[in-house]
Amino acid sequence: MVMRKVKASILGVVLVYALCVTGCGDSKSPSSAQSQQEDSVVCLRTFTADTLDKGTFTQEDLMEKDVTVINLWSLHCGPCIEEMPDIAAFERALPENVQILTVCLDGKDMRDEVEDIMEEAGFEGTTLLSGDGDLQKLCGMIQYTPTTVFVDKEGDVVGDFMIGGQADLAESYGNAINNVLESAGKERLDLGEDPLR
Repeated sequence: MVMRKVKASILGVVLVYALCVTGCGDSKSPSSAQSQQEDSVVCLRTFTADTLDKGTFTQEDLMEKDVTVINLWSLHCGPCIEEMPDIAAFERALPENVQILTVCLDGKDMRDEVEDIMEEAGFEGTTLLSGDGDLQKLCGMIQYTPTTVFVDKEGDVVGDFMIGGQADLAESYGNAINNVLESAGKERLDLGEDPLR
């Protein structure tokens, strides 16, 4: 009986660790999520979204920046909430031509909870709570949270979806942003020292 409890405890620790490392999701693996992305052309050319501050965000707002980083997360995902202060710090270090949005996939009817999380994290950027058109299609593709995508000013998702929390968020996001900038013939970011320090 004691051995069975020990095995159950070890299994529980392993499962919690796996969730913390990879994020939250359904029964499909990240590789199958990647395959789904690769099978679809992903763009954000026509959409309207409601923001946390009761405004509206559209594809025209994407066109104002060279790169938009979109972090898709959910209220029930511990790793999503844990990385939010790092996202907030990274966002504050970005130049004017790059922006970060967060999309709370289950926040539409839980605005107060989302506001509390974002305020505690110190996130000053835009948070979307719901959307239609291409944004709704993108959200429907998400199988794991957090998932981050990188979008150029035309609304095209450039590069792979970044699935799960990042061990070195500044480096991972910085490299992906520079890939988008280079593909558009723009100058790379020089973030210098780690902006999360």
